[in-house]
Amino acid sequence: MTPVEEMTDEQFEQFTLSVLAKELGPLGMARYLRTHSSAGVDYTRDRHRWLDHLTMDEILEQASKVQIPSAE
Repeated sequence: MTPVEEMTDEQFEQFTLSVLAKELGPLGMARYLRTHSSAGVDYTRDRHRWLDHLTMDEILEQASKVQIPSAE
């Protein structure tokens, strides 16, 4: 499998949909997609709300703690 960091956006979308389908089943996947629609999302506004109070060192520290699970 191609590492997530090297996937194109299309490959990443297909991968995430397959993980959702496998883990949640078709109905759970449909429910997730319905409730997490990107319509009306303002990523820039949300990013500022999440990150403006953090320093770069705090962001890097948090990022270093993230563990990406294996897709096996």
